Amino acid sequence: MAKVKYYYDPKTLSYRKIEKNAAYRLRNGLIYIASVILAAFVLILLADSFIDSPKEKRLRRELENMEIQFSILNERMDQVSTVISDLQERDDNIYRVIFEAEPLPASVRGAGFGGANRYARLEGFENSELIKYTAERLDKITKEVYVQSKSFDDIVEMAKDKKELLASIPAIQPVPNENLRRMASGYGWRLDPFTKAPKMHFGMDFSAEIGTPIYATGDGEVIRADSKSSGYGRHIRINHGYGYITIYAHMNDYNVSVGQKVKRGDLIGFVGNSGRSRGPHLHYEVHLNGERLNPVNFYYGELSADEFNTIIEMASQSNQSFD
Repeated sequence: MAKVKYYYDPKTLSYRKIEKNAAYRLRNGLIYIASVILAAFVLILLADSFIDSPKEKRLRRELENMEIQFSILNERMDQVSTVISDLQERDDNIYRVIFEAEPLPASVRGAGFGGANRYARLEGFENSELIKYTAERLDKITKEVYVQSKSFDDIVEMAKDKKELLASIPAIQPVPNENLRRMASGYGWRLDPFTKAPKMHFGMDFSAEIGTPIYATGDGEVIRADSKSSGYGRHIRINHGYGYITIYAHMNDYNVSVGQKVKRGDLIGFVGNSGRSRGPHLHYEVHLNGERLNPVNFYYGELSADEFNTIIEMASQSNQSFD
């Protein structure tokens, strides 16, 4: 049974029964509905502030996972940076020293990136600083790896060149000691066998029987094999590259032809007595960039220390040359 409500009427000084007409019921109904709506709105706001929806929970987990992955990535980049630093140290202080090359300048290794703000597109996110920091580190490491890779490419080429250079330098005697009668004359001022006057002798004379084998002293290409150069008689010239040329003169016969590639130790001809010569021997010269050098300084490829000292002593004697 519904409760009966009264109100106090000051005019009659008595309580009168409240009549619930249609307007009263409508007003109260609207107030109730408004209260319910307001309460629901407040509850929604509270729930939105303090209670995550399933979608928000999923996104939050994804964000936390992303932060963990970025942290792991940065730890791995720390390890990569350590390895790169070690490679750079070895590159500058070991590999390049071996091949007599200058270290890479710090300005090349540590050059930055162009653009006013390279990472502007990464701004405006909840973890923008972390993302930008990681992206910048990754770009730096990528560039360092590229620079180091190019440096190693250069070292590989230098190693190839070094190997070819070492094989090309004239480093053995053209006539082995067992085939020599004696070392007739060395590099320096000697008596000319025809004029008996002092004359600069720009090579070494190896006295040997006619037909004694002559060997290439380094890898190269035969550029001359003829008797058209005054005084040399039948002679061979080998271009070893890197500025080196060797001459083998007064030969009896050739075993190679112009344009032929030869290796150190290949048989190229035979001792003779052709041209301006006073007896069977090989006149041997070493040229570097057009300058005639003392051949005795290049016999490190096959002689022991004692043999090398002996041949230097013999080559330094002031005697008469054979040509």
